Amino acid sequence: MTSTTSALKGRGELRDQPHTTGSDPTTVTETALTTPPEGDRRRWIALAIVMTAAFMDLVDVTIVNIAIPSIQRSEGATFSQIQWITAGYALAFAAGLVTGGRLGDIHGRRRIFLVGIGGFTLASALCGLAANPEMLVAARILQGATAALMVPQVLSIVHATFPAHERGKVFGLFGAIVGLGAVSGPLLGALLIEWNPLGLEWRAIFLINLPVGIAGLILGRRFITESKAPQALKLDLVGVALVTAGLLMLLYPLTRGHETGWPLWGYVSMAGSLGVFAALVAYERRKTARDGSPLIELSLFKVKSFAAGIAVQTVFGIALGVFFLVWTLYLQTGLGWSVLKAGLTGVPFSLAVSVAAGVSVQKLVPRFGRKVLQAGALLMAAGVLLYLAESEHYGLAITPWQMAFPLVVMGAGMGLIVAPLTDAILSGVPREHAGSASGLISTVQQMGNALGLGLVAVVFFGVMDDHLAPADIGPAFVDSFEYALGWVAAVLVAIFLLMFALPARAATETDEPVR
Repeated sequence: MTSTTSALKGRGELRDQPHTTGSDPTTVTETALTTPPEGDRRRWIALAIVMTAAFMDLVDVTIVNIAIPSIQRSEGATFSQIQWITAGYALAFAAGLVTGGRLGDIHGRRRIFLVGIGGFTLASALCGLAANPEMLVAARILQGATAALMVPQVLSIVHATFPAHERGKVFGLFGAIVGLGAVSGPLLGALLIEWNPLGLEWRAIFLINLPVGIAGLILGRRFITESKAPQALKLDLVGVALVTAGLLMLLYPLTRGHETGWPLWGYVSMAGSLGVFAALVAYERRKTARDGSPLIELSLFKVKSFAAGIAVQTVFGIALGVFFLVWTLYLQTGLGWSVLKAGLTGVPFSLAVSVAAGVSVQKLVPRFGRKVLQAGALLMAAGVLLYLAESEHYGLAITPWQMAFPLVVMGAGMGLIVAPLTDAILSGVPREHAGSASGLISTVQQMGNALGLGLVAVVFFGVMDDHLAPADIGPAFVDSFEYALGWVAAVLVAIFLLMFALPARAATETDEPVR
């Protein structure tokens, strides 16, 4: 596509019309990287479908933590099995994201999305019907693997379906979904466990995915327009093996380190992962030169917005990984609050994220650019410090109302970051690489979260005695929480500085291949 055509499309003066096949009227052959015409309302229905799938995944990541005590009591699961119920999902999800994104580019994003949501629904049913902890662990790993097929297609479908001038509104909605999903999981899990519908207990948190997934599968076939890379690509199996091996070598020791006492093999594995990633980069360069079908499009990192945004996303994931885990431990174990009380406490945070995300992309970023994201990092850091001050002042007597204002400030800061950051990262990415780019965004976010979870052993458990008397548990958890908040605030300030590497203004549209 010529630069003139790109410029006209960026101003909304020219639209490529979709070329449909005779066999399927919803399949687009992207010979010209098409977008549906603005009068086509189907794209908004498609958006609702993929956003619902994204929300389902976000909720499922967090909802399990609330149900862990119930699973442990009713199934007699060991601590190691409980670890794998959460870690197995995370490992399978992170290891498959880049591959899932590339499969969408090759075989069609709608097709892989439908395979992913269908598999995720089936895996959810297996989780809910698990006869023992071993079956639950296996089903959770399958759930993570199928989520890795589904999730990268969400941003790819948005990027390929909506013109640049509409993406701000779309990513604002996406940020709102992220905000709701971040806290809705624990709240929904708490409500389901408290209500215990049909006597299902913890199984309800998985079975609730079934009607949502089935509806998404049926509606997705009808309303999502197919898109894929305009040039024929092949799946890079060696790249898949190297990505999977590198991520497992890095993330497995992080998720198991604290339980196993941080053995030497864990450090050797994490150090060895760097060598695997170096081998991956070298191989992908040769693969690109040989046949132009690498798993990871290294040319994406030549796009300043993408490279800088990926770095910010990784560090931001670390901050979120630390905060959400220590916050859950602080509320339920430290303060001794019920599951429902802890879940309801997060509502102000969730609402603030949703509102700020919509406002930031639609109103603030077009006017102030990168400064909005930097303001979000500082605002979130201010909220963390306010929370720290409240905790130090009230101690074990703190109430949800006293936490509300710091959580609103934190949520507003997070909302200013999450939606425009995604838009900034993808703004300069050609549509033919949307799947690979989306997979990388989700992968580095998961890597950041895993690194944050690993750091919890240092910034939370590392300052706590291993053997505590029952009367000392509450004060010890409060002290460790306050110490961890200091680290979270420091990481957010580092994110503010790192954001100077982002472009001051996001690119309007990029349809030309990256060179």
